[in-house]
Amino acid sequence: MRRVMVLSKNVFNDKSGTVIAVALTSQPQKAGFPLTLELTQNNSLPKKSWVKISQIRTLSVQRLGDKIVSASEGEIAQVIEGLNEIVGA
Repeated sequence: MRRVMVLSKNVFNDKSGTVIAVALTSQPQKAGFPLTLELTQNNSLPKKSWVKISQIRTLSVQRLGDKIVSASEGEIAQVIEGLNEIVGA
């Protein structure tokens, strides 16, 4: 199963039946911010992980597995900042 970081709020997820998410990987990334972000604030993931900020997708809530861990507010803010840099906001 692929791992993702869900960015959308629960109210959106519940009403739409989908989530907005970015891909996670345990493979070290050559590209740095804003394309990827190493998760350093959260050491409860099974492996060291990177967010692939440029790989954003909408997924059905039915495709999601069990929640592994919650990202910190700081990590979510950094991912949003990276998205803003990529799209020019």
